[in-house]
Order: sequence, then C-alpha cells, then structure tokens
Amino acid sequence: MFWKTLGSSLLLLFLLLLAPLVSASVTVWYQEGQKALATATGSAEAASYTGSAAYNPVVLQAPPPPGASALPTAFGLALQPNVPLGASIIQTGGFFGFSIEMSVVNQVFPFLNLMANIQERTGRIFIRVGGNTQETAVLVDHTSDGRILEKDLVNVTNPVSFSLFKMKDNILTINTHEYQTATPPLIFTKELLYMLRNISSLVNVQWYLGVPFNDTSNFRLAIAEQGELILGDYLVGMQVGNEPDLYADHGHRPATYGPYDYFGEFGDLVNAMNGDTNIANRELLIGPSVSTGRWTPEQVWNTGFVDSYSSSLAYLSVEHYPTDNCYAQYGVGTPRDPQSIFPSYLTHTAGQSIIAQYLNSTQYAQTKNKRLLMFETNTASCGGFPGISDAFGAALWGLDYAMQLAYSNFSGALFHVGGQNVYYNPFTPPPTNQSTFRKWSIGPIYYAALVMAEAMGPSNNTQVIDLQANSNNVYSPAYAIYEAGTLQRVLLFNYATDNTGGSDLQVSLTLNGATIPDSVQVKYLLAASAAQKGNYTWAGQTFGVNFASDGRLMGAENIQSATCPGGTCTIKVPAPGVALVFMSPGAMTDGKGAKSETFSTTYLTRTRNTVSVDPSVLATSNGHTGMDKIIGSTSEGSEVSAAEVQHVGIRRILAALGIGMLGSWLLLFGAV
Repeated sequence: MFWKTLGSSLLLLFLLLLAPLVSASVTVWYQEGQKALATATGSAEAASYTGSAAYNPVVLQAPPPPGASALPTAFGLALQPNVPLGASIIQTGGFFGFSIEMSVVNQVFPFLNLMANIQERTGRIFIRVGGNTQETAVLVDHTSDGRILEKDLVNVTNPVSFSLFKMKDNILTINTHEYQTATPPLIFTKELLYMLRNISSLVNVQWYLGVPFNDTSNFRLAIAEQGELILGDYLVGMQVGNEPDLYADHGHRPATYGPYDYFGEFGDLVNAMNGDTNIANRELLIGPSVSTGRWTPEQVWNTGFVDSYSSSLAYLSVEHYPTDNCYAQYGVGTPRDPQSIFPSYLTHTAGQSIIAQYLNSTQYAQTKNKRLLMFETNTASCGGFPGISDAFGAALWGLDYAMQLAYSNFSGALFHVGGQNVYYNPFTPPPTNQSTFRKWSIGPIYYAALVMAEAMGPSNNTQVIDLQANSNNVYSPAYAIYEAGTLQRVLLFNYATDNTGGSDLQVSLTLNGATIPDSVQVKYLLAASAAQKGNYTWAGQTFGVNFASDGRLMGAENIQSATCPGGTCTIKVPAPGVALVFMSPGAMTDGKGAKSETFSTTYLTRTRNTVSVDPSVLATSNGHTGMDKIIGSTSEGSEVSAAEVQHVGIRRILAALGIGMLGSWLLLFGAV
C-alpha cells in the first residue's frame, strides 16, 4: 500500500509539473466522418453517454401497433410452384456482402467465424475494401512502426486537438478531443493484401478493391498490380472513384466537375492500366459508384460510359444511403431526430423508395449485359443513428431492403462497416484496450445477412419475387424464392411491435396446381421489440449482447414445423419478426454452401510476444476466465498484468508523452 500511495502521488505531481510541456496533447486520429465521442442525437441518455458510438445504450420507443385496419393479421398467399413472370434475374447466394472502410481493415479482419457462418449457407462472401480512404491510399514497402496500415499524419493539415487529464481511484484517464480538416492519407504494405489472401484460404471471401483516384495525372496502380498477383482469382473487381458526384462538394475537384469529367478520367485510368505490363487482367473495373447526390446514374450513362469502356468493366455500381446523420456529427446539413424518423424504417416502402430511382439503371444494365451493384449502403451516412441503426428494426429493414434489391435486379448489395464510432456496423471488433477480455459485438445488419444467406442459398441459380402480400400492405411484405425455377422458400415479415399478440400474423400458404407437403419447416428471426438492442434470435440462437460473441451462434437451434391440412399451411409471424418457410425437405440451405467450421479465437504471432497458457485452462476460459492472474505483456522485456493494463493502457500513453520510463517505474509499483 505504501508503494502504491507513493506511486500515485509521484505520478500526479509529475503530471502537474509536466503540464506546461505537454500542452500540444496526445493526438488520436480518426477517419473523417467519425468522432471519438458519441453524438447527442436521440435522448438525454445519449447526451450523457461518452463512449464509442458502437456501444451507445440509447433505446428508442418502437412505434405503436398499426391496428387492424392498417394491418390485417390474417391473409392468404397463393404461390406458383414454378418461377412466375416478373421474378428477378438469376442471383447468387453471395448477394448480401459487406463494404469495409479501408482504414479499419486491420481492426475488423479477425472475423473468420462470422464469415464461415455465411459461407456455410451460400458458399461465398463478397467484401469490398475501400471507401473514402481508398482514394488517397499509397502502397509502401514498409511503415515506420511495422504495421500493415497506418495514417500518414505528416500530410494532414491543420489538426487541432486537446487532452483532459483526470486521476481518480489511482487510475489516470486521458480524454482526447480532436478536430481536423482533412482525412489523413493511408499508407499500407503488401501484408494487407496477404492478409486478405490468407482469409480467402480459410473462408471463400472474394474481394473488391479500389484504385486511388485523387491524382489522375499520376495513377498509383500498385494496388492493382499486387492485388492481382497476391489475390489471384479472389480479386473480382477494382473500383474507380468513390462517389465522384461528391468530389466537388468535398473539395477534391473543381466546382465545375461533372459526369463528362469523370468519363474522361476513367478513360485515362484505362489507358494507364493498358500500358502497365504488370497488370494482366484489365477487365475488373467498377464504376461509376455515384451516390445520386449531384448526379444521377443516367447522366453518366448518357456520356457513353458503358459502351466506351465495356471491355474494362466487370460491374456497374452505385452507392446510396437513405438519409444522413451529418448534422449530429458535424453541425452541417439537416438536423434529424432519431425517434421521429424511426417509423420510416419500419415499412416495406423504406427499401422500395431507395430503389425506385435505380429501376431504370437496373434495366439499362441488362441491355448492356452488365451487373449493377449497390456498392455501399446502410441505414444512414455519417455513421447512422443511435437507437435505429443498432436496433432490431434495422435487421428487418436491412433484410427487406436486400430482398427488394435482388427483386429489382441489382446483382449484389454491400452494407458498410466502419470503426468503433459508427452505429450501423454489422459487426464490431473488441475495443483495443479491452481485446484481452471482451469479445465481438454483432449488430442487427449481420442477422439480416445471415437470414438472407439462408433465403438465397448456395445454388447461384436463385430468383426472387415480391408477392405484394396482404394487398401490398407496408407492414407485412413477403417474398417467394425459387431455385432452378422451382419454389423453395417463402420469406414473411411483420414490422409491427406488439407484445400482446394482437398484431401477430396468420399467413395461409397454398400452392397453385401442385400438392403442398404435409408439413413445412420454419425458422424465425425474433426480438421483443423493433427497438430492442442485442439478444435477437435466429431459429432460437443468438450472438448475444455487446462484447458477448466469438462469431458463433449460441444456444440450441429451434426449427419449427407447421402442418398443412387440406393443402394449406398457416404460418404465424410474431410482431415483430421474420419467418423463413422451407417448402420442401431439401430447401434448407445451412450446411450446403460449405462444411461447418469453427476457427479459434486465439492465434500465434511472434513467439516472443506470446504468453504460454495451459491448454486445459484455455479450453474453458475463452482467453479470459482463469487468466486474470497470468502475468504477461505484448512488449518484449516488460511484464504487467492484464488487470492493470485494461484500465487505461497507461504505459503506451505515457510513452507518447515522452515519459515512458517514469511510467514503467510507476506501473511496477502499482501506481496505475
């Protein structure tokens, strides 16, 4: 106790003496569009919360039940046994993929179990690595600290930051606030690409990358050269320009920049790639990726873009978010109250209204024998909304939206993943300073991806149709899913929240001109409310709450059976919930995409930085329980308990301040 008290006193005294010398503070860099602190949208509870947005606790009020007049609860669906007119183009099982911001890939990519879940059901997963941060990314031989990716802080202008120091209960807390005027350029090494390739050797992830497009007079093609060399057939596309219709607004091009300017610059890139002998496959390009902000896709098509570059284009692409939360993040744009707009996410028209502006483009793509991708999307730009993007309603919205995209003849949809400081992540890795004892947090969008995977299946010969169910009721949409021309599955939604049971649906399924089985199997996606956070269940299994998952479903699977007397199957759909109905014994898709495989939640890197643990302890500890007394460190030559390090990671902070030696001394004596 003497040494601990002395250490605390010395540390506090030293910091007081040092304060004039460290007025520049510790700078913590964030991707543009993200903040260290959660925003104050939504409620007083959100305003008092100061942690990462990914774990914001605010819960909104679900809309009241629509009532019997707005939502008839009993209706029938007469299904066609063979694919009807009006169904979609043929779709792949990997329709629902992910877009991961390039600046956070080194945090997000230990996610093998999450990807294995989807591969088991579809056989493949499509992931885009890119976003705004791809535009300035530079492939280098090495970084100064040996990381595979880092921000180039030297080339950022006008950063402004300050830090607040607080000592309480012998724990030093440093809160750093920063404002900056530009996104730090990224630098990365080939190890990032090798990491992608290694992931693909374990689970069948296929990758979209992006060519930097900020300097069209000197294209940096190394990512295309090395991406093709390292990833091989796992590289399926290269994006050229991310939201070019917003370049002028963001100061990346002159105010007059328009579709014909993009057309010309795209051609410059094509010429540069054609002249690069290190690029063998020049047919992987993706564009124009407009956000339908300043431009419409039609304005780009009208330049002759597709005809001129057809031989280079693997896909056409757009990006779109239904709205934004930018005012809460930056104080610009339109203020939006999450509680007020929450109901707008909980109807079938939510996805339809986004897609309506692209129906002309999906038809156009087919005439040009091209596939159109929704290359980046989610609940709202600027990180989404607390209480909406991270609630069960987002799972209903995301699943319905993805199905509507498939029905409308898009060929894929990529839902965006950011860092700790966005609300809409499908999955969020543990915070860095908690990674030794916390786990992953699985968001509602991932549940939507999992259900979509089972609905679409692994055949790559799937067609879907919106059944316009219940007289096209906005609260109870339904889809039929056909494989090889035969009805296999039916997907039923109930957007209402009503714990009385009064809004539960009773849907009667019949099969026109064919015999329906004596019984069908049903899997349910359920929660108590559209506003619920975490602990949703898919067929009785869950990923739990924040920090509760290693990527594997927990609990016993519960597949229900519904009998079909007289050729009619009546399916209950709770409010809220989704029912996936398997119309034949062979219609189950989980396990058909690939064998079930579980990956360890621990891994071995350099042995000098690896703690040895008794396997019998590890088998029951999941890397946490039973290890609290183990002494070890990831810094060679130093040892400090995880229980101490987890508080603030103080040695790293003190080292950044230039007082690492004193900090180490104080740590050894229990001061922090």
